[in-house]
Amino acid sequence: MNCIIIDDEATARAIINQLCTNVNGLHVAEEFPNAIQAIKYLNQNEVDLIFLDIHMPDFTGFDFIDTLKHLPKIILTTSDSNFAIQAFEYDCIVDYLVKPITQDRFNKAIQKAKSLSAPARSFSKDNKQDTGSVNDLYVNIDRRLIKIDIPSIYLIEAKGDYILLKTEDKNYTVHSTLKKIEDKLPEHLFLKVHRSFIINTKKIIDIEDNSVLIKKDVIPVSRSNRPELMKRLNLL
Repeated sequence: MNCIIIDDEATARAIINQLCTNVNGLHVAEEFPNAIQAIKYLNQNEVDLIFLDIHMPDFTGFDFIDTLKHLPKIILTTSDSNFAIQAFEYDCIVDYLVKPITQDRFNKAIQKAKSLSAPARSFSKDNKQDTGSVNDLYVNIDRRLIKIDIPSIYLIEAKGDYILLKTEDKNYTVHSTLKKIEDKLPEHLFLKVHRSFIINTKKIIDIEDNSVLIKKDVIPVSRSNRPELMKRLNLL
């Protein structure tokens, strides 16, 4: 059984690695200090089991799980027992180990992982109407219908009862809501990253911490929307 360890503390990774070496047939393929590096690895490799810390800077264990398209079995390793109920809402989580972890308790978790069938390999979200073939959006400005080329939109910002549409050529202020325009945009191009912002993911220049750079605009990314954003990226 191949596994990886994800924990931001080097000591914790070393302890779990040592526990793994005492179990026949359990092989540690890689260790990672953060979830982003692990996601890159899993884009190219398959594993049977992940030992995952919950509390990590910027990207928690639950954020990591929500990002994955293909889910192996997961054993959570944490110093906090308060998330046990939330953890077992995920079919992929087979056990919840509270640090410090003894070898006997660790062995029981491994036996449970071996006895359980593999979780579902992929999940699909509720499908929106396919708008991929629609490239034009008409907006009402001063009693005129203005045609906007949808792929040219790079940012949409909520401003009270109005929204600001920023395009490659011009900006438009329209009396509407973010929710209303979100339903009309092709899902493969656009993503709501914050309660006040929708971005064209193809126009992203840079991502740093909890924000993205598009043109000259720095856009905040909420914690709840970050996993979906990371899933959209073609990480190397």
